[in-house]
Amino acid sequence: MRTSALFPALLSLVSLVSPTRAAAADDASQAKLPATFKPAQVFKNANLVHVISLERNYVKESINVLIENIDSKPQDEYYLPFTADQMSRLGGLEVKDRKDANAGPFGVEAVEFDPESDIQYYRIRLPAPLKAGGQQTLGISYYYLRAYSPLPASIAQDESQFLAYSFSAYCQSVYDTTKQKTEVKFSSGNIPDYTKLPGFGDAKGFPQKQGSKLIYGPFDHKPAGAAQPVQVRFEFTKPVSHVALLERDVEVSHWGGNVAFEERYELYHRGANLSSLFNRVKWAQQAYYNPPSSALKELRFPLRVGSADAYYTDAIGNVSTSRFRSNKREALLEIKPRYPVFGGWKYPFTIGWNSDAKNFLRRVSGNSYVLNIPFLEGPKQNEGIEYEQVRVQVLLPEGAENVKFYTSIPSSSITEATIGVRNTYLDTAGRTSVTLKARNLVDEVRDRELIITYDYSLMASLRKPILVFTSTIGVLVAAWLIGGVNVQFSSRK
Repeated sequence: MRTSALFPALLSLVSLVSPTRAAAADDASQAKLPATFKPAQVFKNANLVHVISLERNYVKESINVLIENIDSKPQDEYYLPFTADQMSRLGGLEVKDRKDANAGPFGVEAVEFDPESDIQYYRIRLPAPLKAGGQQTLGISYYYLRAYSPLPASIAQDESQFLAYSFSAYCQSVYDTTKQKTEVKFSSGNIPDYTKLPGFGDAKGFPQKQGSKLIYGPFDHKPAGAAQPVQVRFEFTKPVSHVALLERDVEVSHWGGNVAFEERYELYHRGANLSSLFNRVKWAQQAYYNPPSSALKELRFPLRVGSADAYYTDAIGNVSTSRFRSNKREALLEIKPRYPVFGGWKYPFTIGWNSDAKNFLRRVSGNSYVLNIPFLEGPKQNEGIEYEQVRVQVLLPEGAENVKFYTSIPSSSITEATIGVRNTYLDTAGRTSVTLKARNLVDEVRDRELIITYDYSLMASLRKPILVFTSTIGVLVAAWLIGGVNVQFSSRK
């Protein structure tokens, strides 16, 4: 992005966040409604297509729905219901206008009306009230983490892994639905078990199997709250990688012209456990013909071009089974754990690297700077990867002022956003830090931006060199004065 165009674009972002705004947003999302609350029947779902993707180790759901205002007054609040368990595992909720790609994302917030109720709601605010009889097409997408159950729970080292997933063939909604269908996508066509439903009309039964896809429906009119529990069991001979905690630290140095990254992972494999002890001899034999395996063998981290000095350690120490290549076209870090990670196993590790500041930092005018970094990078795997808790901390130079930030991560996933101070080496007042915490993210949001604007004056930039210079002079003067003291003992006759 050109520097001349960057600063005006940032000024136009009405969602630049300060701690006060973040707190206000959090208060709004936790607004409690009366315990007797029930969404008014002011909408109906004229046509709905529910797509459930089980192609990765997390569930991605999309709802394309044509809503119609059946009330006599304009309406702008549409509610989505989720169970308490679903709310704890839900992430990345976004809503857009299916017919206008430039509209949205719409405002989405969680509302709590009764902590004891199993049904909770997300409230979608339409950009403009929908008039009586008016229609609008919504594209709703979100993810579920920790969604699968391995079935069987334990397998042999060389057996295929099967996962089970339960859901409703009718899309959960607080409104009547005139017509709907549910499509379930898989990574392979090996789907040995799935719930079958009786058909009607020309359909003899549901679902209809089309390659690696199951289709439930179309169904005719269903009332609000209608549900039809079903379960599918499918082959998934890939690792079910789950990061319970990712701590990502970013340190910006103006004097060094460098941005340093470090990431600490607590990674788990949530797939089927081994039914017997791990056999390393058998594993070595498998390496010759490389059959599909649910074990996690390696991780690939695509980094920004120009990255350097990559390192990789685990709880024991430095790991040599890694490869880092960096050139004008790419920067890729490939790592192999000390052992293949099977279901139920844990592997904590740390990676880090440096990058030229000009790849992320721009001076836009006077003492104003813009830092643009990915909120989440992480490994890029074919089977995907999910993150339960993410903490991103950015350390700005000491003396940075007027700090503001914006991120394109879905607002429903951000749980905390603060600006504080952290003391590091040779600091006087401490370095300004921006800390964001998020939950239930997936690798599809990797590379979404975290933009930070701040002011950094010349005097602030000279603070540390002056401190180092005066400290060095002080030590030398003190050494000279101490050296001139006569410490010999004199004898008296």
